[in-house]
Amino acid sequence: MWAAGQIVGEVLVRLQRMAEPGVTTGDLDAEALRIIRERGGRALFHGQPHPKSGNAYPGNICVSVNEELVHGIPGPRRLAEGDIVSVDVGVEKDGWCGDAARTFAVGRVPKRVQRLVEVTEEALAIARREAKPGLFWSAVAGQMEDCVTGAGFSVVQEYVGHGIGRRMWEEPRVPNFVGRSMMRDDFLLVENMTMAVEPMVNLGRRHVRETDDGWTVVTADGRPCAHFEDTFVVRRDGCEPLTRWTEPETEG
Repeated sequence: MWAAGQIVGEVLVRLQRMAEPGVTTGDLDAEALRIIRERGGRALFHGQPHPKSGNAYPGNICVSVNEELVHGIPGPRRLAEGDIVSVDVGVEKDGWCGDAARTFAVGRVPKRVQRLVEVTEEALAIARREAKPGLFWSAVAGQMEDCVTGAGFSVVQEYVGHGIGRRMWEEPRVPNFVGRSMMRDDFLLVENMTMAVEPMVNLGRRHVRETDDGWTVVTADGRPCAHFEDTFVVRRDGCEPLTRWTEPETEG
């Protein structure tokens, strides 16, 4: 899983550098596929059937802009100054999976939108710091939710994180909030458990809807949203991200 995660992390670093005005979401998709193939991986999202319609996902990665939360289909849309763009990358290598997402600012964005991105990233950092063997996940999810709501934003509840390993989506469900339904599915963190944690946060109300393209999920009120994700393994003393890539040092 670490090998798959390193490809995911490398792709995200490269796409952050590319996310400038004038670049298309299709450009990001093409560059991601190039790196994935060069590193011997497979793009996990391409061809995935929609859970309701069965329609195959046409992109290699998901690229979602501004009010688009997840599952945005890459294509001819050009990024513009002031946009935020969320990029979600899944890779399979040698039978193991890695999955992560980041939200990037394109040039300068309004302060409140920048704060939205920062808070969503901080919610993911809470999982990295706090998830340890012996804790129930609700103890971590509650801290993530408090971080978001305390900043005046809302946590999306229709979409959550997930277990991951040989397959991209495995049990358990990994929510970013604490609620009645979540508590019925609460689980104990154990050493060597792997999971994809992905806070999804709206600037406005928490509600979302699916658009007519059958894939893209947007905020119901049309306001911006952000998405961060890492694949983690639970270690004895904390949670280790498998999808954080460090660029190799060059000699000389």
